[in-house]
Amino acid sequence: MGTPHCDRCHGRLQSRDAQSLQKVWAWLIAGIILFFPANIYPMLITRTLVEHTESTILGGVVDLVHHHAYGIAAVVFVASILIPIGKFIAIAYLALSVQRRSILNMHQRHKLYDFVEFIGRWSMIDVFVVAILSALVQLNTIASINPGIAALSFALSVIFTMFSAQSFDPRLIWDADRKDP
Repeated sequence: MGTPHCDRCHGRLQSRDAQSLQKVWAWLIAGIILFFPANIYPMLITRTLVEHTESTILGGVVDLVHHHAYGIAAVVFVASILIPIGKFIAIAYLALSVQRRSILNMHQRHKLYDFVEFIGRWSMIDVFVVAILSALVQLNTIASINPGIAALSFALSVIFTMFSAQSFDPRLIWDADRKDP
């Protein structure tokens, strides 16, 4: 008894969530809203004996380029700006295509869903860098690095888009192939 299993592959069967798309849109909109303060407010607050600086994500990228750290600047820019925006677009595209029952590129949309799922875990790289820097550079009155409010906003934005992707039922992609309305 208990959870039903497939007779063919013995995998656990799951019923569909009727509110899957509503959850996708709710989490996605929350993630997009939090993405703005994550890029407007400071991500990193640095204090030394002689100065106090606050860096946004984009400001940090510009500083890294200014110090000729092009590779690190590219990684931060891609992980903090391009990937989140790409995830927003990809999840919105998947949800809209399912709502409109599009039968175009079903296999490619499923690959896109798998990619969004895979890339989600790498979106927290900024938060990890800020956490590591904050833990390592605490020299009391000489120097300190602390996370800014943007770190929390960015972390929540990433988490909410991960919830959005998790809420999406990929079986909906294939439902458009059915003939009944």
